[in-house]
Amino acid sequence: YIGGTDDKAMHHLFAEVIDNSMDEAVAGHATFIDVELSADGYLAVTDNGRGIPIDPHPKFKKPALEVIMTTLHSGGKFDSKVYETSGGLHGVGVSVVNALSDHLEVEVARGRQLYRQKFSRGVPVTGLEQLGEIHNRRGTKIRFHPDEQIFGKGAAFEPARLYRMTRSKAYLFGGVEIRWTCDPSLIKEKDQTPAKAEFHFPGGLKDYLKASLGDDFQVTREIFAGKSEKQGGHGSLEWAVTWFGGDGFINSYCNTIPTGEGGTHEAGFRNVLTRGLRAYADLVGNKRASIVTSEDVMISAAGMLSVFIREPEFVGQTKDRLATIEAIRIVETAIRDPFDHWLADNPQEASKLLEWVIARADERVRRRQEKEVSRKSAVRKLRLPGKLADCTQNAAAGAELFIVEGDSAGGSAKQARDRASQAVLPLRGKILNVASAGNDKLAGNQQISDLIQA
Repeated sequence: YIGGTDDKAMHHLFAEVIDNSMDEAVAGHATFIDVELSADGYLAVTDNGRGIPIDPHPKFKKPALEVIMTTLHSGGKFDSKVYETSGGLHGVGVSVVNALSDHLEVEVARGRQLYRQKFSRGVPVTGLEQLGEIHNRRGTKIRFHPDEQIFGKGAAFEPARLYRMTRSKAYLFGGVEIRWTCDPSLIKEKDQTPAKAEFHFPGGLKDYLKASLGDDFQVTREIFAGKSEKQGGHGSLEWAVTWFGGDGFINSYCNTIPTGEGGTHEAGFRNVLTRGLRAYADLVGNKRASIVTSEDVMISAAGMLSVFIREPEFVGQTKDRLATIEAIRIVETAIRDPFDHWLADNPQEASKLLEWVIARADERVRRRQEKEVSRKSAVRKLRLPGKLADCTQNAAAGAELFIVEGDSAGGSAKQARDRASQAVLPLRGKILNVASAGNDKLAGNQQISDLIQA
C-alpha cells in the first residue's frame, strides 16, 4: 500500500495522514493544518475539521474511530457525497499508517468532547478514552512513530523532505493555512529548513511556479495560469505554465496527491498547449510551425497542474500515475479557450513563444538528421567491401576510387592518397571477364560485388 519499506515509503505515511486533513479542508470543513516533528522522531498532524467519528460502528460493534484505524477500506470516503474529490480515496491510508507505526495516538475533538485512543502496530493499546469537555477546539490529531522493525533501525523522517511536502500541499489549496514546526535539533545546517513556518498561498499554483523558477530566464513575461471551478468539485482544476531556458517539467496532482509519474491529466495538458500554439500559428500565418510537436512545446515548459476528480483511478496503490480517461477531456476543455484568449490578447508574448518553440523544433529536426547521417555512415562503414580504404567525405561528388592490384600496391596508394576525397580498393589477382560471363557468375563474384559497393 505504500510502495515498499525504504525512505520514500516511510515518508508516504505522512502523505497518507495529511491527505485526510486536506480532504477536510477542500470539502470546506477545515481551515488550518498543523504539522509537528518532535525530537523523539514522532510526527503529529492536526486539523480543525469535523473529527473522525467516535460513535459505535453498526457492523463491528465498536467505536467507528477504532474500526477506521484498524480495518482496511473502512474509511467514510466511498460515498461520493461525503468527499466529492477525496485524496485518500481508498480509505486504507490511516489504517496502514497505524499498522506500520510502533506507536500511534489519535485525539478527536468532536461535539465539545475530547477523545483519545492509542495503538501499537495496528493493535489497540487502550480503548476509546473520553478525556472530558473541551471548548474552542475541534478536529483530529494523529501522532505516530514509524516502526523500525519495518523501516530499519534508526529510520527517521527527514525535516527538509517533510517541509517540502507540507509547503506543496498549501500551494494546492488556497483556502487552508498549514503551520510547520520542527525541533531545531533535527535540522541539518545544509538543509536551510526553518524550525517554524506558516504557509498560505491564495495565488495557488502561480505562486508555486514563481517560487520554483526563482530568477531563471523566462521566454514570456507573464505566466499563463488559471482555474476552473465546478459545482461539487468534480472536474475542477488549476494550472500554471511558462517556458524557460532549462529542462521542462510538469508537477501534477490529483485531489492534492502528487502524481510523480504523470498520467491522463498531463496528457490532456500537453495536448491542449500543443494544439493551441499550432492553431495560433495558423491564425497568424506562420507556416514554419507545421513541424512543431508536443515534444517541442513541452521540452522547456515549466508547468503545474492540479485536478479534482470524483473516484479517480490510479496505476498502483501509491497513486503515482493517474489513469482516469475522463481527465484528458476535463483538462483540454477547461484550458482550451483561456489559452486561445491568452495568446490572442498578448500578441508580442505569443510571437516570442512561437519562435522559441519553432527553434526547439528546428533543433530536434537537425539532431534527427545528424543522427540519421551518423547511423547511415556507421552502417556503411560496417559493410565496407573487401579491403576498401574509404575516404572521410560522404558525398559522391568530388570523391575518387583508385582500384589497385594486390595489397602491396594498395599499401603504397594508401600512403600517397588524400584521405578526405580518395578511396583505395585492392583487388585479388585477375578480375572476372564481364563481357563473356553470365549474370549468375556476375552476381556470385565477390570482387565485382566489392566494386559495385565501393
